[in-house]
Amino acid sequence: MVNAIEINDVSVQYDGNFVLENTSMNIPYGILMGVIGMNGAGKSTLFKVIMGLVQPVTGRVEICGDPPSVSQKHGHVAYVPQNELVDWDFPVSVYEVVMMGRVGLQNIFKTPSKEDREYVENALTKVNMMDFVGRQIGELSGGQKKRVFVARALAQGADILLLDEPFAGLDAVSEKSLTKLLVDLKNEGKTVILATHELTSLPDICDQVALVRKTIVAYGPTKEVFTRELVSKTFDGIMHNLKFDN
Repeated sequence: MVNAIEINDVSVQYDGNFVLENTSMNIPYGILMGVIGMNGAGKSTLFKVIMGLVQPVTGRVEICGDPPSVSQKHGHVAYVPQNELVDWDFPVSVYEVVMMGRVGLQNIFKTPSKEDREYVENALTKVNMMDFVGRQIGELSGGQKKRVFVARALAQGADILLLDEPFAGLDAVSEKSLTKLLVDLKNEGKTVILATHELTSLPDICDQVALVRKTIVAYGPTKEVFTRELVSKTFDGIMHNLKFDN
């Protein structure tokens, strides 16, 4: 069976320096996976390779059996960026942000169709943000902003969601709410992949984890990979007062 994502021997260089090297990993459909590593470990670069935004110097990536360029045309993968990469002062409403998920799928006149509007409204309903459709995006709380961008990904119709540092800057209540949403999406059949350097709550929600330090240190079922030895290797021995079953 074809995996949701297959990464084979991928290496990426910036200014002659490797930021990812000999990276390989297969991600099956319908799981919630945590891609875990320190800041600068290559997590965001890995996501950019999957999205086709960065070309590797070696290796290949396939999404649903297709190269990233083909996958993007079909809308298989959607990306939820880090909060700090978004211009929150841009004068755009919640509804307009979510409609951006439909842009690549619209007719030649780029006017929203009835189907586009249905996708947007269904996505906003799913993330409990219909009451905020006319609000300027920058007026929302951190958790609400993240939900809007998850809605944009859902409006695209993507089966694979990539979320870059989704819990950064969220309070405990917002983090719990977003976590429940992501678990619900996984239970509905979505493949949900989180890139993060936060460790404390991930073992409880992730089916699999990948430990990244400019390559894949280890990946697989959480109970097998999220061990004291492997996490210590990934984080230079900094254990964050974690508790390990194994």
